Amino acid sequence: MPAAFSWGARDLSSKVQASEIEPALPPRPQERDALGQVCFVVHFLPLIYVVTGWLAPWRGALIFYLAFLPAMFLQWRLNNSSCVLNNIESLIRTGRWRNPENREEGAWLRTLVNDRTGWACSRARMDAVINTAMALFWLAASARLQGWF
Repeated sequence: MPAAFSWGARDLSSKVQASEIEPALPPRPQERDALGQVCFVVHFLPLIYVVTGWLAPWRGALIFYLAFLPAMFLQWRLNNSSCVLNNIESLIRTGRWRNPENREEGAWLRTLVNDRTGWACSRARMDAVINTAMALFWLAASARLQGWF
């Protein structure tokens, strides 16, 4: 690297104040303990299945997927927009089905998106995105089951 270029980069970085950069960065997510990390990773399993299940090449797998998505949606609705995986974590931690201190309860994906991107998606907006995506995946699976593609 030429000396003039490296000097210019150092000069630029020395002029930028930390206080100017901090508002542009998303807040650092809270650290997870072992149970929190396991529950976080376990949440990815149904997410991956929801996103990719419509690609299943077997009729039985598509039928299961077509039942799984509405069942997952219904579970959220009957459980006050909260995932049973979050409730199980709360039950293990506190002995109660609900834990008001758990910011991910009922907002796992929204919390993940907001923490990673710095966006401030509201619950209603994230629910609309999730429900739309699930409906599209369900329609794609239904179309595959019908042999349309």
